[in-house]
Amino acid sequence: MRLATAAEMRELDRKTIEEYGIPGVVLMENAGRGLVDEVVRKWGAVTGKKFVIFCGKGNNGGDGLVIARHLHNMGAKVAVRIFSDDMKSDAGVNLSAAKSMGLDVKTVSEDLAAETSAVRHADIVVDAIFGTGLASAVGEPYRGVIEMVNANAQRVVSVDIPSGVDSDRGHVMGCAVHAHLTATFGLPKRGLYLYPGSQFAGEVRVVDISIPAEAVAAAPIKAGLLTAEAVSGFIPRRGPDTHKGTYGHLFILAGSVGKTGAAVLAAQAALRSGAGLVTVGVPESLNGIFEEKLTEAMTVPLPETPERSLASSGLERILEELEGKSAVAIGPGMSTNTDTAKLVESLLPRLKVPMLIDADGLNILALHDHLAGLINVPAVLTPHPGEMGRLLGVLAREVQADRPAAALDLAAEVGKHVVLKGARTLIASPDGEFWINPTGNPGMATAGTGDVLTGIISSFIAQGLSVMDAARLGVYVHGLAGDLAASDKGQSGLIAGDIIDMVPNGLTMLSGH
Repeated sequence: MRLATAAEMRELDRKTIEEYGIPGVVLMENAGRGLVDEVVRKWGAVTGKKFVIFCGKGNNGGDGLVIARHLHNMGAKVAVRIFSDDMKSDAGVNLSAAKSMGLDVKTVSEDLAAETSAVRHADIVVDAIFGTGLASAVGEPYRGVIEMVNANAQRVVSVDIPSGVDSDRGHVMGCAVHAHLTATFGLPKRGLYLYPGSQFAGEVRVVDISIPAEAVAAAPIKAGLLTAEAVSGFIPRRGPDTHKGTYGHLFILAGSVGKTGAAVLAAQAALRSGAGLVTVGVPESLNGIFEEKLTEAMTVPLPETPERSLASSGLERILEELEGKSAVAIGPGMSTNTDTAKLVESLLPRLKVPMLIDADGLNILALHDHLAGLINVPAVLTPHPGEMGRLLGVLAREVQADRPAAALDLAAEVGKHVVLKGARTLIASPDGEFWINPTGNPGMATAGTGDVLTGIISSFIAQGLSVMDAARLGVYVHGLAGDLAASDKGQSGLIAGDIIDMVPNGLTMLSGH
C-alpha cells in the first residue's frame, strides 16, 4: 500500500481537478460521504445518534460540513461548530448548503462550556479541524477544543488525519486529537503509520474519493506500507522434489566471550525461517558452547584474539568456509575488538555472496567509516536507533525525530539497503524508496530480538530472495511472530526465543500452508 506526503496528495488532487476535470467540490462530497459510510461500518446506523462536528476553515472543515449534511439526512442529530464563518471555495459552498438546510451551525464559543456539554452527551465527535497542511504548532482556540474533545468524547472519528498530527512525519504538533477511527482520503498518509502519530489515529480506513487510478499509478510516491498480501508473495515455495541444499546455506560470523547468545539466536531464527543449512563461525575457545546450544546448525571454530573474539588471522579459513555458501550475516555478539575490526576490513571486499550486517558489525563500520565502501555485493544493514546514530554521526534522538529521513540518508550514503529497527521498523533502499512495517508490539523490546531479525532476514537472502525482498518479508514476519507470541504469552514476559518459536506459524499464516 502506497503512503503519500501532504505535497504528493495535493498534487494528486490538482491533477484530478485540472487534468481529469473532476471538480474539487465532487472530491469533497465523496470524502464526506465516504467517512459517513465508515462510521456506519464501525458503529452501526446513525439514526437518532448525536454528533458534534468541529470544522476548521479549510477543506478539512468543508469535508466536515458534507459529513454533517449526510448525517442529518440519515436521521442523526447533528451540531456543527465552526471556528470562522470565513470559509472559502468548496468549503464555503458546503457551509452555505449546511445553513440553507437549517443545520445547527454555530461558531465555537470562547469559554467552551456549551461545547463541552455537547461533546459529553454526543455519541460520536467528528474532528474536521485540520487536514494534512498543518505546518506549525497548534495554537488557540484550536488547542483548547482538541484538549476538551480528548477529555470528554466517547468516540472520535478524524477526517483524513487526526488534527495536530504532522501528516508526513507523524509528529504531534503540540497536541493532537485522539481518534478511535480515522478515515483518510485517496491514499493513506505517512504520519498515520509513524509514531507517535499512529497512536492518535485509531483504526485507519482508506476512502476512495474518485482520484483516477491512472494518476495514482503515475505518481512518484516513494513510501509504502508492508501488508500481508504483498509480502506473502516473497515466501520461498517448497517443491516436493527438493532437499536441504535447495534452500540455501547461510554462514553467520558472530560471537565473543559473554555474547554467545546473540549468535545462537540468529542461527536458530535462520533455521526456523527455512534456511536449509546454517553454519556459524565462532571463536575457537567458545566452540563447545555453541555445539551444545546449537543442535541443527553447524559450527566452525576460528582463530581468536586474546579477548576471545574473532581474529584477523582467521581470514583465509573463513574464505574457505564461504565456498558454497549462499549468504553471510556478520555482527551479532562479535565485539568491536581492534583485531576483529581488522578481520571485517579484510573480509568485506572479498565477499562474493549477498550479506547482512548487524550489531557489532555495524559498530565496526561506524568506528571505521571507510569500511562501508568496501562492500561490493548486495547488502542490508539493520541498525537500531543508537547504531544508526553512530553510523550517521548524530544522536539517537535525532534519528528518532525523523526516522524515514535517517534511514534514507544512510541507504543513500552507503548505497545499500537499510532496516531501521524500532516501533514501526523501516526498510529503505538506495533509490529513495522506503516501507513502514505495521507488525510487532512493545513486548519485543527485549534482549535478542534484533539477533532474531538478523537470522530471519539473512535466511531469506540465503534462500535466494533479493536483499530488498528478504528485508521486507523478514521484518514483517519478525513482527508477526512477535504478535503471535504476545497473544500466547503476553507482552511483559516475552523473550526472543518465544518469537523464534512462532516464526513457522507466521509463515504458515502468510502462505496459507
